[in-house]
Amino acid sequence: MDLVDRPEDQAFRSEARRWLSEHVVGEYAELGGRGGSGDETFGFEVRRRWELELAADGWTCVGWPTEHGGRGATIAQQVIWSEEYARAGAPGRVSILGEGLLGPTLIHYGTPEQKARFLPPIRQGTELWCQGYSEPDAGSDLANVSTRAVLDGDEWVISGQKVWTSLAHQSDWCFVVCRTDPSSARHRGLSYLLVPMDQPGVEIRPIRQLTGTSEFNEVFFDGARTPADHVVGEVGDGWRVALATLAFERGVALLGHQLTFRRELEHLIEVAGDGRADPVLRQRLARAYAELSIMRWNSLRSLAGIDGPVAPPEASIAKLFWGSWHRRLGELAMDVLGPRSQVLAGDPYELDDFQRTFLFSRAETIYGGSDQIQRNIIGERVLGLPQEPRPQENRPGEARSRVTEGTGKGTP
Repeated sequence: MDLVDRPEDQAFRSEARRWLSEHVVGEYAELGGRGGSGDETFGFEVRRRWELELAADGWTCVGWPTEHGGRGATIAQQVIWSEEYARAGAPGRVSILGEGLLGPTLIHYGTPEQKARFLPPIRQGTELWCQGYSEPDAGSDLANVSTRAVLDGDEWVISGQKVWTSLAHQSDWCFVVCRTDPSSARHRGLSYLLVPMDQPGVEIRPIRQLTGTSEFNEVFFDGARTPADHVVGEVGDGWRVALATLAFERGVALLGHQLTFRRELEHLIEVAGDGRADPVLRQRLARAYAELSIMRWNSLRSLAGIDGPVAPPEASIAKLFWGSWHRRLGELAMDVLGPRSQVLAGDPYELDDFQRTFLFSRAETIYGGSDQIQRNIIGERVLGLPQEPRPQENRPGEARSRVTEGTGKGTP
């Protein structure tokens, strides 16, 4: 990747920066950029209105091909948009799963009818999506899903449980990995269904987190229905489609997260104060700054190697690195604040930004691919080390497939 803006990229950056400066005002500016990980429920209705504002001027789905309503932005321009968006302190997006995960998946694997039905509402910000991957016994081991779908005439009937489903209680649709072949095992016989959430047979139970918020949910399907043609890809080929969705998560959006990380670190450096912090804390702050810079350059380098809906195994290095880094930043913030870190910002349970980062970042080494799974992938698929012992239930010669869901928050 060329790290220097070309003339067309400079023009794109100027356009993005100008639009953001003109529109991140009023109630949108008052959010102060909040609404990211661990804070997804903050200002939700304002942020939903913000989606409509973005869509009205063509600033949703910038990386989608123009024939599907996007801008056809290059990888470099998508990076620029993510950077400028974070730099402007724009509200946290509420349509990440639809725009960043399902939309690209449909563009690659959807039928013309599916694209015509689902892509416009995502682009317009009028329909929100959640991700139905993880289950109580199938988080990191996604191929172990037990949620089932049975064809009944021209509809699928779905029964089972999903867990850690982000913003399910505020979503209109869910893309669900379920087993459509009852005689199948592991990754065979899975299908990728598009399921409406507002119907009998769907029960959503929010899960209260350490942060006091409840963007994670349990979702119970008990006879929920969806049309037979709402299968993405072929029936029984859901594993391949599900992996493609996961690949899109490890892309450009990470650069935007890193700009948010930089703002958090710069704020922490201000709080620590020049020359007044303990020498050991200053050393840790300097190390955090250096590691964040390394994270950015490695992410830019790895983006140049992503071709379509396939993430290279090396993408696991970035996930392992940023999850651990952000968790250490939360711990460092508590040490910088000292006794103040133990005092709530307000009643009954109002957290400040640093406390929220500390508490939520405990999950970041688990969701999106636990550290243990990322190390397995790096060891086996990048370094070529021997595979870990296979469980007894695997048939001879059957490869063990272990992945975890991404933004939808996987389980250990």
